[in-house]
Amino acid sequence: MNQNDSATARFTDGDAVLVLEDGQVYVGEPYGAHGITFGEIVFSTAMTGYQETLTDPSYDRQIVVQTFPHIGDTGVNAEDPESVRIWVAGYVVRDPSMNVSNWRADSSLDDALVAQGIVGISHIDTRKLVRHLRTAGVMRAGIFSGEALLAAPGEVRSLESLLEEVRQVPQMQGMRLFDEVSTDEAYVIEPTGEFEGKEPVATVAAVDLGIKAMTPQRMAERGCRVVVFPSDVSLEQLEAVNPDGVFFSNGPGDPEQAEDVVELLRAVLDAGHPFFGICFGNQLLGRALGFGTYKLKFGHRGINQPVKDVTTGKVEVTAHNHGFAVDAPLGETVDAPYDHGRYGKVFVSHVDLNDDVVEGLQCVDIPAFSVQYHPEAAAGPHDAAYLFDRFVAMMNAAKEEKTNA
Repeated sequence: MNQNDSATARFTDGDAVLVLEDGQVYVGEPYGAHGITFGEIVFSTAMTGYQETLTDPSYDRQIVVQTFPHIGDTGVNAEDPESVRIWVAGYVVRDPSMNVSNWRADSSLDDALVAQGIVGISHIDTRKLVRHLRTAGVMRAGIFSGEALLAAPGEVRSLESLLEEVRQVPQMQGMRLFDEVSTDEAYVIEPTGEFEGKEPVATVAAVDLGIKAMTPQRMAERGCRVVVFPSDVSLEQLEAVNPDGVFFSNGPGDPEQAEDVVELLRAVLDAGHPFFGICFGNQLLGRALGFGTYKLKFGHRGINQPVKDVTTGKVEVTAHNHGFAVDAPLGETVDAPYDHGRYGKVFVSHVDLNDDVVEGLQCVDIPAFSVQYHPEAAAGPHDAAYLFDRFVAMMNAAKEEKTNA
């Protein structure tokens, strides 16, 4: 153990214990379900939208720390989830709300965590924890409470035994996770709002790699019919719906472990379909174009990240959830490295203003672009919603070009 950890930590089976792989220990109170859970521990800087965070499939196998201290006051409801279940492996908060005060609430956050078996911990110094993760980087961790803390009746386990379990957990780098969060069957989202009941403006074939519910909804609001496919979809299945464009969603895990999906994307580009990717979809476009990807030290997670659109000069406050990024040159238009420039020229279209991480790619010679962040942003902000308009415009331009050919 190092000098910063709680080497003298004492706990009982009534406590909850968070153990990091580098030996740091935090003793607090159980929150949500009692038991044991493991994952990569990450932090989100969002002040609102905790229900959207919890149900985001991109958080699969991750323990999420909320930097905002007071969580749970608006409860949970049946309208705001981004998927059918809570995906986080564990949950860490400083001060959970004792009361629910919102007219839309169906139940408390604590009750929802218990109902879905999500093990959490509260009343620890999350500020100290997050400062440590920013310095040391995200890492494997475990939360233990209830019987998981007992070696025998009346005898608590040693910290060494808890730490040994944490260090046996697989690293996030090298994990293929998108298959386990994808839909089992294809489904359709029809146009909504002023477009409801009308002929779709465009048909989008969306590949679910961990898609958030609001993403096809944003397209449906613009008159699109969205056909959402499982992650193992083939090009033939995508083309069977006669798509005007193809979309690849966000999702969890290491993009280096998705070579089959990268090959599918190359087939999509070769066929000339307009393409839009978000988050994991951005990483896969980068790899399809021949760029590498790498793991960030502590990632970007939250709804307050500044990004510059270099095509307009506009600075957007955006929602993020990613631990990997594309390795591409900033400030220049280059030949896409794959297959001697097979896909023409490309440039980095969006840049994170905190650390210059690539936040978007724009192809010059083919109809394809992507962003690393989340323009659907159900919890806000909505600065980047124009990207869905950009996708619709791209599809319309491609249809017009085909008509006039």
